[in-house]
Amino acid sequence: MDSNGSPAPSSPTSPARRIHSLDVLRGLAVLGILTMNIVAMGMVSPAYFSPLLGAEGKPASSLDHAIWQLTDLSSEGAFRTLFSMLFGAGIVLFTTGDQAKSGRIHYRRTFWLLMFGLFDAYVLLWHGDILVFYAVCGAILYWLRNWSAKWLFVLGSVLLVAICLLRLASVTELSIAEASFAKMQQAEAAGESVSTDTQDFADSWVEFRDELIPGEETLSLELEQRTAGYESALEWHAGVFTAQLISVLPLFLLWDALVMMIFGMALFKIGVLDGSRSSRFCTGLVVCGFSCGLAINLYEAWWSHTNNYSLLSSFIFIQPTYDLGRLGLGLGYLGIVLLWCRSSWLPMLRNRLAAVGRMALTNYLMHSLIALILFTGAGFGLAGDFARWQLVLIMLAIWAFQLWFSPWWLASHRFGPAEQLWRRLTYGRAT
Repeated sequence: MDSNGSPAPSSPTSPARRIHSLDVLRGLAVLGILTMNIVAMGMVSPAYFSPLLGAEGKPASSLDHAIWQLTDLSSEGAFRTLFSMLFGAGIVLFTTGDQAKSGRIHYRRTFWLLMFGLFDAYVLLWHGDILVFYAVCGAILYWLRNWSAKWLFVLGSVLLVAICLLRLASVTELSIAEASFAKMQQAEAAGESVSTDTQDFADSWVEFRDELIPGEETLSLELEQRTAGYESALEWHAGVFTAQLISVLPLFLLWDALVMMIFGMALFKIGVLDGSRSSRFCTGLVVCGFSCGLAINLYEAWWSHTNNYSLLSSFIFIQPTYDLGRLGLGLGYLGIVLLWCRSSWLPMLRNRLAAVGRMALTNYLMHSLIALILFTGAGFGLAGDFARWQLVLIMLAIWAFQLWFSPWWLASHRFGPAEQLWRRLTYGRAT
């Protein structure tokens, strides 16, 4: 039954009912996510956070350093934010209105999304998969589907503040731990002892530092495991992803996605994501979003540079302003696409992006498949061989292929391969 007491449809939504702006936004988001993911896929894992690391974990070139700065300013978290907003909007679209699907259908769909995520992580070996915790969020957000936009904005804002405070607490605790480590070193040099609390904090700093900035021997071992063969690569990737599920998911990743999904639900309910708002409103999104997002990201970049790219200054996920910056950039990109969708500028590119968006799940999994073949021991085993600028070229080639492949496929099929399978599993029949 739907919210009005009428039987909820159990049939899939027709492609003719798709909202063009949502498809274009989703296409931009899934391609944009690769700007950051390609680094984690193709380089040693600490290179994602450190601008100082280049190919094979060696010192980065000035060009690589510039690329890190550019992507950090323009991309880090922004496209993931946009993707999360669209996921939240999709839940509202799927579970409310005259075509609302039942809770049973929603949870079957969410369950199979979880299975796609586990396949992505443990078979395609993408240790940065987001589908698993998107599925967890989808299970939670169903209960918010009928909330008003006002209360969704209130809840999202409260959670956003809570996340910023959590990141502030994390960086504060780590700063104390770093200072305790320095104090312990000084005491050892002077032949003095330190308190148990100082020792405990110092030990926690060493553990944190060694995990994110391992030595050359550890980096070499990582690359060896990732490139030796499929079984060896599976052991490494599965270990990293499982550790994230246990420790990082409940503390950070879940809330990172959930808060932006809630904002996406609210934005859809007030007619932003479907392109219903005025051009003036969309222009305001661009100006305010980019002004806020770029200002915050420039501040973070300046702070990192001032501190010689130390671990605490360059590790983005513990910066208290991180979520405000990515939210601002995400809204800026959102406004640009909405203005683009009502213009006559580059319609062919816009339609190709929409096709990429209609096949977002297929294209997202394709990123993992390409990375599996290129970078892991299941294929060519090239992880660590490329500098950042070379990975940018690979990324552009993937973009070009998907912008060609997606409309080509949809010219003769209603849905992408993964989307078709997902729908069949959800509804229990071919659609």
